[in-house]
Amino acid sequence: MLTESGRARLQSVLVGPADREIVELEAVLRQAQLDADVATLDRLIAEELLFTGPDGRLGSKAEDLAAHGSGVVRVREHEPEELRVRAVGDVVRVVALRTRLTVEVNGTPVSGTYRYTRVWAKEQGGPWRIVAGHVSAAP
Repeated sequence: MLTESGRARLQSVLVGPADREIVELEAVLRQAQLDADVATLDRLIAEELLFTGPDGRLGSKAEDLAAHGSGVVRVREHEPEELRVRAVGDVVRVVALRTRLTVEVNGTPVSGTYRYTRVWAKEQGGPWRIVAGHVSAAP
């Protein structure tokens, strides 16, 4: 469940113009990752997701949901440090998020600072959903 502190955390690291709707969705996404809330992740991620992981592999929505649902991936810490949102027309938003993460992968904790690039879009008049993204280690 998204808390006021979750919203405030992302607002506090926002750089540049505010896009309230996307900042709110980023807060919901962060909480869903921390809670392994597959139903919320399913709602936020487009069916045809193109996501490049830190190893360079392209992952699908189904793979992401399965990893969270099975416990193979567990996000233990997710502390945003910087959030930027760029509007591209009326139906696309590009997000750049730098965050400190601790993620357990098959029970092994991995920690570091990472940079996410996410593309949110309203496809065919629908709600905002993540259609593409990339994550990599950040110095």
